[in-house]
Amino acid sequence: MNPEQIIAALKTLVDDGKVLTDPADLEAYGKDWTRQYAPSPLAVVLPKTTEQVQALVQFANDNQVALVPSGGRTGLSAGAVAANGEVVVAFDNMNRILDFSPSDRTVRCQAGVVTEQLQGFADDNGLFYPVDFASAGSSQLGGNLSTNAGGIKVIRYGMSRDWVAGLKVVTGKGDILDLNLDLEKNNTGYDLRHLFIGAEGTLGFITEATMKLTRQPTNLTVMVLGLADLTNTMDVLQTFLKTVDLTAYEFFSHQAMQHVLAHGQVQAPFETEAPYYALLEFEAVSDQVMDDAMALFEQCVENGWVVDGVISQSETQANNLWQLRERISESIAPRTPYKNDISVVVSKVPEFLTEIDQVVNEHYPDFEIIWFGHIGDGNLHLNILKPEDMAKAEFFDKCQQVNTWVFDIVQRHRGSISAEHGVGMVKKDYLQYTRSPAEIAYLRGIKQVFDPNGIMNPGKIFDAE
Repeated sequence: MNPEQIIAALKTLVDDGKVLTDPADLEAYGKDWTRQYAPSPLAVVLPKTTEQVQALVQFANDNQVALVPSGGRTGLSAGAVAANGEVVVAFDNMNRILDFSPSDRTVRCQAGVVTEQLQGFADDNGLFYPVDFASAGSSQLGGNLSTNAGGIKVIRYGMSRDWVAGLKVVTGKGDILDLNLDLEKNNTGYDLRHLFIGAEGTLGFITEATMKLTRQPTNLTVMVLGLADLTNTMDVLQTFLKTVDLTAYEFFSHQAMQHVLAHGQVQAPFETEAPYYALLEFEAVSDQVMDDAMALFEQCVENGWVVDGVISQSETQANNLWQLRERISESIAPRTPYKNDISVVVSKVPEFLTEIDQVVNEHYPDFEIIWFGHIGDGNLHLNILKPEDMAKAEFFDKCQQVNTWVFDIVQRHRGSISAEHGVGMVKKDYLQYTRSPAEIAYLRGIKQVFDPNGIMNPGKIFDAE
């Protein structure tokens, strides 16, 4: 079929007006937050039901049409980029909350439900959906699950996959599977839902998810501590974990905070400057917990690990302290940052980060490095800012060399080249740094079972053989 025939056929599979071909729509839906690849989809299709998604996949199989899923498009690995004439399947119109069970504390959602929408629904019903990140206002549940998104509260609540009771998916062969039936206990062979979580749409498309909810946290309190040295991040973490159940443990460098302060709207937490800062969040459920936290803070100061600190006295102040961490990305965005999302086991973080600093500074001393991340679970965000007098093409070319150095260090520390944004196109050439040849062969075998014609998000994670 030629492109015109494909577009005409797509229009028979979904509701009127839900096949988009305007150049502005192709540009908007054909990309995510990465900028390395120019979007070039053939069309954008907005299905409304699982059955319409199934019809699209069946048509794509019959006519060898490649499909790319599109959620909130907030990823950083080009997992939702359509750069080669694919048809984008966007889930914006599959945005309904379908069912809620107060006794089971579960909610069944379509894949296009926005993270913040799910969080708000839980809150309205006296419950809590704990997976949270800066893009919660635009990221969609299907995309979160397809990359197994983590965010700021993993240290307490885990990753997205930990909150999935059941999934409905359309496989690459066009079959509809209802996985796990929302059961807490279901030991009947392989748990297929976990193959689709983190698969980046390469095995099939998630169309519905039943998500678990939990109780609302009580009196969330935030501390920001100035650290004397990078290794003190671990000293403080271990000290607090012995007594206090942390809901978050974040860190950022002094350079990162300087950009946030220069960006405006946020004030420094205290006058004392420190090379690194830790942000701790916990539930102050009683005066005893607050007393314990203050005693631990004093212990950290006495040990020379912490040079200054502040603790929130209200919800407003807690939110303001969080802005020091959450506004970093937007404050450095004008500087065209190179971004990398990597992880190691928590205990190796200081050594790991220091090695990366050393190798980048040695070869590119004019590069400004900005560090922040979810240090409580070993997830670091490396950002390098483009020098103002350097052309963008030259900068990104040099950053390709940085990738090799960084991933060599990742491999030596038995870490991951992608902690929470997936592999996509950006990192597929480096998959072997985290996965063994045998593992990659099994991944390819799984792909072949669910998507034998290779139509589901092709060119992501790895290329077809």
